[in-house]
Amino acid sequence: MERQTNDNVLFNSSVFCVFLPIVFLLYWFVFKPLKWQNLFVVAASYVFYGWWDWRFLILIAITTFCSFASGLLLERFEGQRTKQKWISASNIILNLLILCIFKYYNFFGENLVALFNRFGIQLDWVTIDILLPVGISFYTFQALSYSIDVYRHKITPTRDAVAFFAFISFFPQLVAGPIERATNLLPQFLVPRTFCYEKAVDGMRQILWGLFKKMVVADNCATVANMIFDRYQDFDGFNLFWGAVFFTFQIYGDFSGYSDIAIGAARLFGFNLMRNFSFPYFSRDIAEFWRRWHISLTTWFRDYIYIPLGGSRCGKWRAARNTLIIFLVSGFWHGANWTFICWGAFHALLFLPLFIVGKNRKYTDVVAKGDILPSLKEACQLLTTFLLVVTGWIIFRAETIHQAWDYLSCMFVDFHPGIPMFGKKALIYIIILLVVEWLQREKQFGLQLEAKGVFRYRAARWGTYYILFISTLLLAGRQEEFIYF
Repeated sequence: MERQTNDNVLFNSSVFCVFLPIVFLLYWFVFKPLKWQNLFVVAASYVFYGWWDWRFLILIAITTFCSFASGLLLERFEGQRTKQKWISASNIILNLLILCIFKYYNFFGENLVALFNRFGIQLDWVTIDILLPVGISFYTFQALSYSIDVYRHKITPTRDAVAFFAFISFFPQLVAGPIERATNLLPQFLVPRTFCYEKAVDGMRQILWGLFKKMVVADNCATVANMIFDRYQDFDGFNLFWGAVFFTFQIYGDFSGYSDIAIGAARLFGFNLMRNFSFPYFSRDIAEFWRRWHISLTTWFRDYIYIPLGGSRCGKWRAARNTLIIFLVSGFWHGANWTFICWGAFHALLFLPLFIVGKNRKYTDVVAKGDILPSLKEACQLLTTFLLVVTGWIIFRAETIHQAWDYLSCMFVDFHPGIPMFGKKALIYIIILLVVEWLQREKQFGLQLEAKGVFRYRAARWGTYYILFISTLLLAGRQEEFIYF
């Protein structure tokens, strides 16, 4: 992973620390009318996104305009189902074509050439050296959900172009989610918003917790995980296992930390975004893990691919086929590499037995609800599920299938339990994260403190915030780019 430069408006950068307060003050104290607020959101979001590369703005503008226009055309031809199908299909194809060209063109080309070479046919294929726009998968899926929902009559198409542009480009969740639905976020741009102190304070708490997860947990884990994965042949099985564990918490602290910051920042402006993570490493089986991990994506695939394929209403084996498709597509969505597809297939193999025997929705409540500690059975379930997830992350993190297999093979050779050779500080931060989130597992996020017990005192709450803030600054690891960028 390359080190991120300071030129980008990362949530954990000094630039964003200046950007967010300025946008906040102008939003509430200067651009007070609804229309002006929405227009300002668009302008601020385009500045935020264009900071990476101004050329990215062309693509997001095309995606936004085409989706907005498709909604108006669908409304104009109401009752003419054939025309509506063509309009909706055209918009979907156009957006997916843009996504595929930028994200998957070279992958398909290289694999097609390799396939023909196996049969002795030399195929000339021109690869293109293009920069993958940040967040293109996220805002493309968000735009597609709008046009599909309009076609399905789940939402009325909006005529407010400014509000729609703001909905697609809203900067807190633009580049790494949550992937919002038009039915939730778009109506919030169409009604006047008033400042709520309690909501803003809650948003700041979630931002602080997200920064701790990213800067302290994820970035410190990244240093160790990168070193071990880059030189995995030099380590014994035990340290390879710990390298995988560190990556497991790197990707969780990184991605869920981003989501916390995004949700908290949106709350500062009066918006409610959907929850994206629900303490996934406290899951008792893989099915529960996927209900708690990247919720906005898994529910998107469920509503727009799984259910249209027939969902679970078409017989057990066809439903199993649909489930397999979802996991493979989910893996491919993460990147143009066979490792991601294999990662999706690995999780499908873990999920399908539960689905076939009807146990995939066995655990829908919080583990050990109302208790301090889990039962012995629950503890074994948590540990087993966690180890399976760790195994999957090795496949996800590897550069190639061969490297993933080699890493897994080496991990079981010369395995002698003990203290990890590297990353002792990162391990302490992981333990702190786990303890806090275990105690807060019935809340929305780790720092959602209720005014009871010792926290009924204002000094205790604010003291906790200040300690966490100072600790985040002092203990932060080397600044790393967000993985899902």
